[in-house]
Amino acid sequence: MTPDLMEAGSQRLQAYAEKKASNAGSTESGGRSAGYGRIARLGEPDFTHGVALYLDAITVSFDGFRALNALSLTVNVGELRCIIGPNGAGKTTMMDCITGKTRPDTGTAHFGSTIDLLRLSEADIAQVGIGRKFQKPTVYEELSVFENLELALAADRRVRASLFSRLSGEQLDRIAQVLTTIHLLDQAQRTAGLLSHGQKQWLEIGMLLMQEPKLLLLDEPVAGMTDEETERTAELFLSLEGKHSLVVVEHDMKFVDQLTEGRKKVTVLHEGSVLAEGLLAEVQNNEKVVEVYLGR
Repeated sequence: MTPDLMEAGSQRLQAYAEKKASNAGSTESGGRSAGYGRIARLGEPDFTHGVALYLDAITVSFDGFRALNALSLTVNVGELRCIIGPNGAGKTTMMDCITGKTRPDTGTAHFGSTIDLLRLSEADIAQVGIGRKFQKPTVYEELSVFENLELALAADRRVRASLFSRLSGEQLDRIAQVLTTIHLLDQAQRTAGLLSHGQKQWLEIGMLLMQEPKLLLLDEPVAGMTDEETERTAELFLSLEGKHSLVVVEHDMKFVDQLTEGRKKVTVLHEGSVLAEGLLAEVQNNEKVVEVYLGR
């Protein structure tokens, strides 16, 4: 969940509690709070060269331990890229660098050809179109599924001033579209805390989609899911391919196989750099990959 969304969420929850306490009348949809116009953009990334994400020679050290070691990686526009590798390979640190949580010691990171990610804050990086999904779902469990998505609409920073404006027809259509995409249309009025683990994961992905990201970073999204939920998550991600660029960090090789469909590139990280890259069948037969990861 992005910093702006967390700040807006605390304001939204406070306002929601005040509204409930005052017994203010509202309809199921149009009367709830919203303050959602488009955020003023810092500048649109330029994807004319076909590259969404470009990392070059990124190095990060923590107390002498090199978490990333001259990591170089590119992800194309609309691509679904799976990143695999053993624990400690640098996968989380890589995403921390992309989202501004960690600043690298050396190297460059660009979003498209125009956005230098290393010059932006975490909030600014979210604003230019990069969304991150952590392993553990972070949704507002006291609110309904609908209200979580309502909250996540790209909001004016002055959200407090317009918390109780009505949703437009376009915004309602957008929420309905995302509810359908994440398989939760029939759960729209259900309290988020009552959802299954997998459904909460889908809801958080939906909250990211409400912000219209161009690049989604997804950290072990099917951890703890049932087989059926895992299969439906694969279907969800495949439906997003092409509309968004996706980077999926995952250990579940069956899930990776579903996503890559035998034709998409997989990147293997080890000790902070790229060990191998290619089709899943190719990296699975790579002796170095088997030795450090798949063979364990």
